[in-house]
Amino acid sequence: MSQLTIVARILVKEGERDFVKAELLKLIPITRAEKGCINYDLHQDNQNPNLFLFHENWENRELWQEHMENEHLAEYLKVTDGAVEEFILNEMTVIG
Repeated sequence: MSQLTIVARILVKEGERDFVKAELLKLIPITRAEKGCINYDLHQDNQNPNLFLFHENWENRELWQEHMENEHLAEYLKVTDGAVEEFILNEMTVIG
């Protein structure tokens, strides 16, 4: 099993930034405590404050998939429904 890197790009609708940011921040301590989480870091774009990016590293894909099925992510998706304009998730592998 090889390490998995996740890059998740979240573009928030106008007027929803503070709400979504607060919800994203709630995910951090819970996720960092999960089995297999190496890092789970949230970033906000300097030019477009409505753009957030999670950079994550997991011990393997199976443990990341367990994370994706957790209740706190389902709750985040429920409460932010309609507030996010675009969500793009990339699964990546370190090559150098």
